[in-house]
Parts: sequence; structure tokens; C-alpha cells
Amino acid sequence: MPGPATRLIGYIQKMLNIDQRLPISGCSLAFADSGGAEPAVLFLHGAGADHVMFADQAEAVAATGRRVVLVDLRGHGRSRPNTSALTAELLINDATALIAALELERPVLVGHSLGGNLAQAMVRLSPGDYSGLAVLDSTWNTGPLNWFDRQLLRLAAPGLALIPAKRLARVMAAASATSAFARRDAERAFGQVTKAEFLDIWRATTSFVAPDASYRTPLPLCLVRGADDRTGNIATAMPAWARHDGVVELVVPNAGHIVSQDAAASVTAELLRFLASIGAAQ
Repeated sequence: MPGPATRLIGYIQKMLNIDQRLPISGCSLAFADSGGAEPAVLFLHGAGADHVMFADQAEAVAATGRRVVLVDLRGHGRSRPNTSALTAELLINDATALIAALELERPVLVGHSLGGNLAQAMVRLSPGDYSGLAVLDSTWNTGPLNWFDRQLLRLAAPGLALIPAKRLARVMAAASATSAFARRDAERAFGQVTKAEFLDIWRATTSFVAPDASYRTPLPLCLVRGADDRTGNIATAMPAWARHDGVVELVVPNAGHIVSQDAAASVTAELLRFLASIGAAQ
């Protein structure tokens, strides 16, 4: 069996053919569109990462005949350089512009971490535009925050600012993944983003959090979390969200924050099950 380095090279070579472009203000969004049956599945990656983190899931979903869209969010991966200040509102506008440009018909949103926060916000703003929501290792945008949670949000960016720039990608990768393979790819992806850019991305991520005890997700919902994820309040927020919305959260053993790569087979199986549960592609 090939080692992590050899597997990673093949993995990246397969996934870096993301050569379509959508010009937007301050940036050119890089994306790939498999074509296929609607509703499409739009994958939204985590902070500092890129579309490569969803390689296994995207390939499996496309193999079912369903349309798959991968994108590098503004300021990430191949959607660089970005000359506009990165904000939560801008990320929402970018994603909805891509959906409109590709004429996607009520896509299913699959978001990891920042991508999960982004997907939640998009559904809350316009629930009728989407068919389902799958969230991987992301905090609950509208969930309650105790004093400790609020301190985590307030101190996260200043804490990250203390890490020397040349060590940031490695430190973040080590904290985000349990497998050598996922850590290597995370370090590659994080290494494309400057420290200043990463801090802006993190601030945009935390700004999605807006507690609202009356809100429930109005669409079919899938929640997946790595059992070893220690990022922010995810380990407590996601199970609370599952209870609040009456769904069963999948907790994957021996997986960290980047569950899509730490436990690719488990995540892929759960996503295919979820997509089947909300109806075959039409």
C-alpha cells in the first residue's frame, strides 16, 4: 500500500484540474463542474483549506450520476489573489453568484468548518433555494453560547496571531487532522494562505455565529463530526445542534477536524446515504 506522501501526490494531481473560472469583484473563483443530474451537490471547504479535501466524496457522488460542483472559496487555493476584504457577507455573495451562474437547481450544500458556517447562513437566508444541508465539523451558527464559548471566539484570532508565520501551516495542520495523509494535505493547503489572510478568514468564520434559540434548520440535515475534533466548541455544539433539530449526528472514531480525509470512507458512505434519503437525483 502506498505511503502518505505517495498517495498525496496522486490525490492532488487528480483533484487540481479545477480550471473553470467565475470573475467576481476582487477575485476570480476557481471551480469544477462535473455535469450530471440535479439537484447538484455544492462542496464548500474549510478555512485555509481548498476543494481537494473533498476528493473522495466528490468522486463518489459524481459516480452516482449526480452533478458535483467543487470550488475554492475567495482567498483560498486557486481563487487567489483576492483584493477585496474577506467577510462573511462576501463569501455568501460569492457562493450564490456561482450557483446562479451555473444555474444550479436547489443544490444540496455540503460544508466543512467555515464552509459549514457559510452553508448554514445561505440556508437561513433563502431556505427554498436548497434541497438539503450536510455539515462536517462546524460550529452551530444559531446555537447558544456560554461564557466559555464566547471567550473562545474572542480569543481565537489573537491566539493564532501569536504563532510565527513560518510555523502556522504546520501547527494548524497538526491540530486539524489525526492521519499523516490529512496532515500533509492540510499543511499544503494552509501554506498557500498568508498569516494575515488566515486571520481575516478566521474572523469571517466567527462572524457567522449568531445565536437564535427559535431557529431550526428547515431542510433535511446531516451532521458529521470527528470524535477527536478539539476545534473551538464543535465537540459540544454539534451534538447540541443534533438534539435541537432532532437528527442523529455521526461521530467518526479516530478522526479529527478534517474528517473528510481522516475518515474518508465513513464520511463518503454517510453522505451517499443522506443524498439517497432526500431523493434520487432527478
